[in-house]
Amino acid sequence: MIVIQAKDYDEMSKKAYESMKIVLTEKPDAVLGLATGSTPIGLYKEMIADYKAGAVSYKKMTSINLDEYVGLPVEHPESYRSFMNRNLFDHIDIVKENTHVPDGLAADLKLAADEYTAFAAAHPIDIQILGIGANGHIGFNEPGTPFDSHTHVVELKEGTRRDNARFFDNDIDLVPTHAVTLGMADIMNAKAIILLASGAGKAEAVRDMVLGPVSENCPASILQTHPNVLVVTDEAAGYYLN
Repeated sequence: MIVIQAKDYDEMSKKAYESMKIVLTEKPDAVLGLATGSTPIGLYKEMIADYKAGAVSYKKMTSINLDEYVGLPVEHPESYRSFMNRNLFDHIDIVKENTHVPDGLAADLKLAADEYTAFAAAHPIDIQILGIGANGHIGFNEPGTPFDSHTHVVELKEGTRRDNARFFDNDIDLVPTHAVTLGMADIMNAKAIILLASGAGKAEAVRDMVLGPVSENCPASILQTHPNVLVVTDEAAGYYLN
């Protein structure tokens, strides 16, 4: 695990993109594992700017998103499909049919989850982008999630829903109670991982991920055992690493 501490959010995003760009330019048909939330938006802006500058094409690439809310219509502005379209896909030349987000509206969620696991296994992720929750979750794999888990439906912790309420008019009652997420084993199958962390609220989770024991109490700590992980923080999120 390599850790880079940037001075602020913008530098964090640029540092992460510098590393990601190596894959984007060396493998035109790369499979990208993508994340949602406020943390990767700066990285996606870097991707868009470089695409518009003519430096990168996504036409042959495939994307696999980490997660999606259960029961939230795809057209809802806070669905993760809408998020990805708004913050990345609508601004680059990736083929929409090659962008994949878990199905949170499936009649049989277990079957849809199993199919998503199979798809990810058949399309190995070249570089996985991750954020980290204040409780150490990655994707929506909350503390206690088995490290050998695959795509599954998860009941979101109150703290996670409270953190996400800012996207729902600060009303926790509007935040879905469940989500579909790639499992820990699926994430660990990625060839390379870049984890971004910004803000003081993530500092303890980053400390536990990097310095703590490998434990399901901090799901992100499993990344200590992955052979190719880059962690990029701003100063606030990396506070305990100094």
